[in-house]
Amino acid sequence: MTFDEYVVAHERRLLAFATTLTFDRRLAEDVIQDVLARAFVRWETISAVDQPHAYVRRMVVNEYISFRRRWARHESHRQPIELDLVVDDAAGAHADRAALFHELAKLPRRQRAVLALRFYEDLPDTEIARLMHCSTATVRSYASRALAKLRVQIADSELRTTGRLTTEEGSS
Repeated sequence: MTFDEYVVAHERRLLAFATTLTFDRRLAEDVIQDVLARAFVRWETISAVDQPHAYVRRMVVNEYISFRRRWARHESHRQPIELDLVVDDAAGAHADRAALFHELAKLPRRQRAVLALRFYEDLPDTEIARLMHCSTATVRSYASRALAKLRVQIADSELRTTGRLTTEEGSS
């Protein structure tokens, strides 16, 4: 597969994944542009690996983590950016989804990357560990901490908004 064919086949998916990581379409475009520019130079090597898309996806995660580090001082003064989401549900479902994205934006970059790889890319922990250069136990730890933090943040947000906490029976 040539580089041009790869970009045509995977650019939209990579951009959607980067947007999930960054919560900012323009920043995601910057990340993808940087990654694809580096991949172009090394395409002969990248295309020779068993799964070039997995390799490029790892490049996206690495760029996101380092990009976030470089731009952390600029983001510290900004509110999380709302995604342009198209939701066919009722207004309540849209509000719930927006609240979830708002809380996801508060997570540390590695925790957010683990959740995006696990739930958006549907990757197993072993593959996430390989992509992030850490152990599977670290991946599970990041995911556990992120999900616990989200539960607390969403419950706190619900208490502030409604004055009461609603839970489904049988859920933890």
